Amino acid sequence: DFGEWAVYKRPDALRKEKMQRLIALVTALLPIFAAPAAAQHNTQDRAGAFDSYLLALSWIPAYCAEDGDERDDPRCRDGAGLGWAVHGLWPQYDDGGWPEYCATTLRDPSRRETAEQSALFGSSGSAWHQWNKHGRCTGLSAANYYRLVQTALDRVTLPEVFGGITRELSVDPDVVEAAFIEANPGLTRDRMVTTCPGGEMVELRICLSRSLEPVDCAPALTRRECSRSSALFRPVR
Repeated sequence: DFGEWAVYKRPDALRKEKMQRLIALVTALLPIFAAPAAAQHNTQDRAGAFDSYLLALSWIPAYCAEDGDERDDPRCRDGAGLGWAVHGLWPQYDDGGWPEYCATTLRDPSRRETAEQSALFGSSGSAWHQWNKHGRCTGLSAANYYRLVQTALDRVTLPEVFGGITRELSVDPDVVEAAFIEANPGLTRDRMVTTCPGGEMVELRICLSRSLEPVDCAPALTRRECSRSSALFRPVR
């Protein structure tokens, strides 16, 4: 009797109808959920609206051990002889936060333009990343941002003493800061921070005004600096 079968099949038919409705609903909502993921720029941070800069200098041997070797970064090759090198120049807010991935009407740098910055950032990819995450928030063109990074770096004298590190050392971060102060009279301990994740000296960051003059770091930033009495210093390659 087909009527009896219809009674038993009805729940399946209802479930199928509900499933079809659910699929239709999800399909309709997909563009809404996908929209934020598709957006590449932060609409909350405005390009050019920031308070100061942070010049990040990486200890290249530490960077190489972390992921530079995997990236086949030429700065990590034996005999490269590199110690401190620029990581980036990052806009900052006075509250310790920072803008990133800002929307800008200025065009992105071409592959040729980022390739020309390989000597500064280590690779074309790194030059692009620094522009995309930080440079576009300066309100400058890519070319002017790259020039500004070079200018900021040129104003810092890198202490020669670090070039003589040929074996792993345990070094007090205060000693690192003292060496930079000796080489740069305009610096003080309040104007820089060191980072040592995992107990390894990784970076020294200098706080700068928008005109690239050394300034005291925001309290929120100094609270994130290395608090260890000693950190591992990897040797120059």
